[in-house]
Amino acid sequence: MTTTRDRTAANRATPRTGEAREQVLVDAAWLAAHLDDPHVRVVEVDVSATAYAEWHVDGAVLWNVYADLKDADYRLVDGDALESLLARSGIEPDSTVIFYGYAAAMGVWLLRLLGHADARVLDCSRDTWRAEGHPWSTAAADPAHSAYRLGPVDGRVRADHAAVRDAIGRPDVRLLDVRSPEEFRGERFWPSGAVQPDGRAGHVPSAVRQTIDGIQDERGAFRPAHELRTLFAAADLDGDSELITYCAVGGRAATAWFVLTELLGRDHVRVYDGSWAEWGRMPGTAVAAP
Repeated sequence: MTTTRDRTAANRATPRTGEAREQVLVDAAWLAAHLDDPHVRVVEVDVSATAYAEWHVDGAVLWNVYADLKDADYRLVDGDALESLLARSGIEPDSTVIFYGYAAAMGVWLLRLLGHADARVLDCSRDTWRAEGHPWSTAAADPAHSAYRLGPVDGRVRADHAAVRDAIGRPDVRLLDVRSPEEFRGERFWPSGAVQPDGRAGHVPSAVRQTIDGIQDERGAFRPAHELRTLFAAADLDGDSELITYCAVGGRAATAWFVLTELLGRDHVRVYDGSWAEWGRMPGTAVAAP
């Protein structure tokens, strides 16, 4: 019988390509059958606690992007805070961690950054999970705390504002802005249209807008690789240039990274996790807008 530990070891040894979707995506039936597996942890990632409080996958913990993952300047929280988050989520170094929710891919990206091998996305939406009769709960999960200790981070998946600044206008780096047209054009700072008094709207000079609309079907499952390749035509999929994705706070940027890296096998992709919330509020950064 194949155990979760065996799968984790296999994942460490197997390159992640567009054909290896089963290594990074799990269907609802698989997760429903493994909710009681002590080596499996489930995490909902969202920008508020509202949806989680209404209901969530049975046994799932919540990672609130603003409360758990970002500091007051919208940068990723420090190592001590991340260790604490993983520990109180009951995650061990050999755990299989399944993410779902608005920013599920951000959870996978974060664990890749931290060197955790087995992180995956539930390949359906929250609504599909419940509509198909899988277990859900309104009670907040409280797993036994682990003793997670972080190792070196993987800088190959993360870009900071200095890397973005240095990428402007370079032919060997493509900046991918995955926000809405209104954000890209400088008509709004936040995707909701909320005002940011100390922020400037627009986009990073030389950035190319890359939509992530339509990457999932009506069930919330990721579309086949050939369809995703068409949607990501602006991303130079067959080139060897570096790609840096950004959005407002990193959630959509991580989704683009997940598709490019984990589903399409594109190398040299990094997420600027500070994204526009950092760039647009920093004095002296270059901002382009019509």
